[in-house]
Amino acid sequence: MEQQKLTMAQLEQMQGEAVYSSEGEKIGTVEEVFYDEQTNAPEWIGIGTGFLGTKRVLVPIEGAALGDDGITVPYAKEQVKDSPDVDGDEIGQDTEGELYAHYGLAYSERRSETGLPEGGRGRAIDQGLSREDDHDRGDTPSVVRSEEELEVGTRQVESGSVRLRKWVETEDANLDVKLKRETAKVTRQPMDEVVSGAEIGEEEIEMPLHREEAVVQKQVVGKERITLEKDTETETETVSDEVRKERVDVDEDR
Repeated sequence: MEQQKLTMAQLEQMQGEAVYSSEGEKIGTVEEVFYDEQTNAPEWIGIGTGFLGTKRVLVPIEGAALGDDGITVPYAKEQVKDSPDVDGDEIGQDTEGELYAHYGLAYSERRSETGLPEGGRGRAIDQGLSREDDHDRGDTPSVVRSEEELEVGTRQVESGSVRLRKWVETEDANLDVKLKRETAKVTRQPMDEVVSGAEIGEEEIEMPLHREEAVVQKQVVGKERITLEKDTETETETVSDEVRKERVDVDEDR
């Protein structure tokens, strides 16, 4: 099924909404719409971006789709960023030809008197001012007053490092241990009997005595596990920069 092209009514409701690339990256926000003066059909979306300064960025409405959080266009962010510059509120034939070539679109051979495909020059509608067509506003002259706004993002940088190291120190360890040893004692038992073959004389007997002694061995035993973990803290930082604002004065010649 062929995708329906966005209508002017839909685009009027999208002022200030986000515009996303085909990869899902945010390009900027909807600021204005360029329409064909003869058909009144929207042709180009004017995008306000934070990284392009005052450069006007246009992207074709052809292939754009509405989503829950904005408009998605079938082009990469870098391709939109590098689009040709557009000055003023109208698109001439040469400029539109450059835009068509930049986005790889076929430039129609069916041209009107102005030389643009099927309908003539494109004119911008600033949705914040809700401009009407020339025949509706009686050719009333007007200008668009613009301002720069700060758009701040974040990036992750290394702020330092933490090391966990261990070393070996030697200390004296004392442990009480019970040791056994053998001792000798003399036991006398009365006798009153004749011992055959016994002779009176000197005699010596010997009995070995034993004792326990401590034998020291060492083994490595894990006592605790120490790990390094990271916590994330959020703080508020105020950033400052200069922004430019256009002012409008009325000079009346008498």
